[in-house]
Amino acid sequence: MCLAATAPFFLPDSFPMIKLQGIYPPIATPFNHSGDLYKVKVQHNVEKLNRVNLSGYVVCGSTGESVMLTAEEKLQMFEWVAQFAKPGKQLLCGTGVESVRETVSLTNKAAEMGYVAAMVRTPHYYKNLVSSVEAQVRYFRAVADQSKIPVMIYNWPQATGVDIAAEAVVMLSEHPNIVAIKESSGNLEKLMRMIREVKTGFQVLSGSAPTLYPSLKVGAVGAVLAFANAAPYACVTIWEAFRTREEEAGMDWQSRIANPAALVTVKYGIPGLKYAMDLNGYYGGLPRLPLIPVSPEVRLELEAAFDGMKG
Repeated sequence: MCLAATAPFFLPDSFPMIKLQGIYPPIATPFNHSGDLYKVKVQHNVEKLNRVNLSGYVVCGSTGESVMLTAEEKLQMFEWVAQFAKPGKQLLCGTGVESVRETVSLTNKAAEMGYVAAMVRTPHYYKNLVSSVEAQVRYFRAVADQSKIPVMIYNWPQATGVDIAAEAVVMLSEHPNIVAIKESSGNLEKLMRMIREVKTGFQVLSGSAPTLYPSLKVGAVGAVLAFANAAPYACVTIWEAFRTREEEAGMDWQSRIANPAALVTVKYGIPGLKYAMDLNGYYGGLPRLPLIPVSPEVRLELEAAFDGMKG
């Protein structure tokens, strides 16, 4: 198959380098009761998260309901989070959409605001046309060629229905401006294969809280976790246990988060996560339609599950 590189619009003498490690929450997007972006609650959440030893933030990822946001709203979220983030926090922008053109446009506008890397999800609307290794490699190469900041591949097949092949990731790891992948499938075997076969220096991050500690043990350098919006301390505790080689503590905390993490990432998704944030002093609030808030019965289930996850 022919995988010739696309002609780049942006060719710096050398692409910027970035080191990613630790825990990054993909920021939830607060809405007011009119359904508009809620600036004061963005500030509240980010300033509260600033107190935790998180490596940085991802803005407008799936957890941020990015598919529900207009391009203007995404740019507004980029601006606000950059404004409220503590100095030293790495800022990553979720810019992946179906077309290369719009993805590049969002990425380069975020770069101008100080974002250091773009998390780009796999295109998926035309599944039969974009599921092949060739199509995936062409898409990410074309984006990376034109992006002024490094690109992180974002794979979440449970939502997109497209699972980027490990073979494609290995090929893409050779591109000087594709530096990492967020692998959210929870497939440890695939994660291990990528870690073994990608180019030296390419970084593999987990996107699955239920497999966080095992992912770190097999070589992931960090994680982008929706669960960290509601329970950042628990996630950082697992990271620190791994970093300091306290395996018993790491496995203990992994066991503690297993049920609440599964509830807000697999079972109840963003509405469940937003309610869990409300429980723990962050602002979750309402999801954007057509997503609906969790029921009173689910609230009770989440309250019980997060009883030991506060503060």
